[in-house]
Formats: sequence, C-alpha cells, structure tokens
Amino acid sequence: MRSSTAPLFAWVVAGRVPDVSDPDTGWTPDPTGGDEAAALDENAEATMAALDEARLRLASVPASVVVANHAVGLYELAAIHLSSPEPDLAAAALAIDAFGAVLESCSGRLGEDEATLTQALTTIRMVYVTHTSS
Repeated sequence: MRSSTAPLFAWVVAGRVPDVSDPDTGWTPDPTGGDEAAALDENAEATMAALDEARLRLASVPASVVVANHAVGLYELAAIHLSSPEPDLAAAALAIDAFGAVLESCSGRLGEDEATLTQALTTIRMVYVTHTSS
C-alpha cells in the first residue's frame, strides 16, 4: 500500500505513481494492462456514448439553470455544515462565500431563480451569524 496518507489523486497530480499492490492477497498490477486493459477497452465505447449523450442533454439546458443548480448545491453544502451536531463553521463560511461569489458575478443573468437564490443567500448568512455569535 502507499506509504503516505496522501489521497491517490494527490499522488497522480504530483506525477508519482503510488504502490497499489495488496500485501494481504499478494495482488500486484499487471504493468502491461492485461485483462484489466481489455475490460476497459470493451467498456470504453459504451462509456463514451453515454458521455456524449449526457453532454447533449446538458447543452440543451439553459446555462442559467445549470449555474443556479450549482449555486443551490453551495447553499446545501453550507446548510449541511451548519446543521451538523458540531457545526463546521470554516467549511460553512467557504460554501457561503462561494455561493455569494457566484450570485454576485452572475447578477442579472440567473433568470427567474435569481431572487430566490438571493433570499437563500441572505438566510444562510443569517444562520451562520447566529452560530458565530452564540
């Protein structure tokens, strides 16, 4: 196994290849790809077709709707961190700041959902303040 506690993606981003062998079973990856590569090739075409279909569906949705949906995700992330038994205020603040940044930078372009999103931002900020002042 990896000797570091860094997540796998961090090793890949850093340009290192972690040891992914399993000392319990003795399994080690086949450097040529072997059966694993063949299985990936068999699924690659179906996977690419599914991705192409998803891209077409996403392209048919107005960008304002997609951006609003992501903004709601930031709101929900903040709410999750604030409603935990032990609230994570730093994580909540980051999500709230990101939510606010999206709304501010997209002001006037989020369509009919913009007023609701703005009210949601005000509400989640008030909830955050009640947590920090108690």
